[in-house]
Amino acid sequence: MMANPWAGEVAVWLDGKRHVAKLTLGALAELEATLEVDTLIALVERFEAGRFSTRDVLALLVAGLRGGGWNGCGDDLRTVEIGGGPVEAARVAAELLARAFTVPAGK
Repeated sequence: MMANPWAGEVAVWLDGKRHVAKLTLGALAELEATLEVDTLIALVERFEAGRFSTRDVLALLVAGLRGGGWNGCGDDLRTVEIGGGPVEAARVAAELLARAFTVPAGK
């Protein structure tokens, strides 16, 4: 299962197994509700400024994984090993946001 950046997908490794994450419209709505943000643009700005929290990262990963077809929840992520650790988790979360709100070059 390959992640397709043209479709906004990002690869995430959980307990050594590769998953595809993407922020679908439903995943974005879930993310807004979970983080209680006024706008997702405010969340993007937090990431761009480096002012995001671990809660933001966890919520983005859960929403993205669920958008990619995963059936887990936030509690499940607390008990798995995320490939690359917290730094990779933050990078994946930022990449999910970037891919959800930008059009790839050449489109």
